Amino acid sequence: MAPLDALLGWDEDTTAEAYAAFTRAFPMYALTSRDLARRADLTDSGLVVDLCGGAGATAEAILELAPTDAQVVSLDNAAAMQRVGRRTLNDPRLTWVTAPAEDLADHVPGAVDAVVCNSAIWKTDVPQAFVAVHQVLRPGGRFVFNVGGGFAGVRHPDETSVRTGPSLNTLIHQVAARDYGYTPPPPAPEAAPKLSLDTVAEHLSVAGLTVLDTEVVAQHSTMAEKKAWLSIPVFARPDGEFTHAQRMDILDRAYSLTTPDTPTVTSWLVVVAQRPKEQR
Repeated sequence: MAPLDALLGWDEDTTAEAYAAFTRAFPMYALTSRDLARRADLTDSGLVVDLCGGAGATAEAILELAPTDAQVVSLDNAAAMQRVGRRTLNDPRLTWVTAPAEDLADHVPGAVDAVVCNSAIWKTDVPQAFVAVHQVLRPGGRFVFNVGGGFAGVRHPDETSVRTGPSLNTLIHQVAARDYGYTPPPPAPEAAPKLSLDTVAEHLSVAGLTVLDTEVVAQHSTMAEKKAWLSIPVFARPDGEFTHAQRMDILDRAYSLTTPDTPTVTSWLVVVAQRPKEQR
């Protein structure tokens, strides 16, 4: 079963509009999408799936790199995200399917050349989603996805080497405590990463997929981009009984304590897997 917190809030117009605006204003999704699409080796692809495709940022990158006659299916279970995507990305090669990742095989024909999932595999029931990917991939087809560093338990060296002060998240909690009487919950006992490489590799193996390559990469951005990200309702902080307006006030106050062009870095585990080629 997909995590509950992965489902809440995504199928709302305010989130979808803010999310799509972020992808247009800042390069994070365009850069990460192109990187994943490049790793998917789309040179001869005829059918590609953008899994958990949201408003279509990754589908756009796939369309740029795939052959001109290739077809792309963007599948996501949030209709609001896809409504925004249909409005901003109108391409006859692209089909939008509103459905959970776990039901991929019910909506997409087999013999898919590649499945690409940017930033969202954590929102699925991972073992079931991997089985669904195996069902639709042709032998030799690739499955390329990434996992946030916090979920994967990985950290790129750049994440610590460029740190120049407290993170915006830290400042948000400090401002909330100072100005709103916020008491953060006690830190939870340190737990194993939810989607470590070992866990991911095991789920892939059980689903019949083989790991071809993995890499921990660094995504470089700025404090201004981080603020825009935290303005999206589903990502706004802190947790607790705050209205969105209050969270935005806290964010503005925390951001005022930073410099907009201060560099920030996030880490990602990138995985390239494959459905094994048939033995002759």
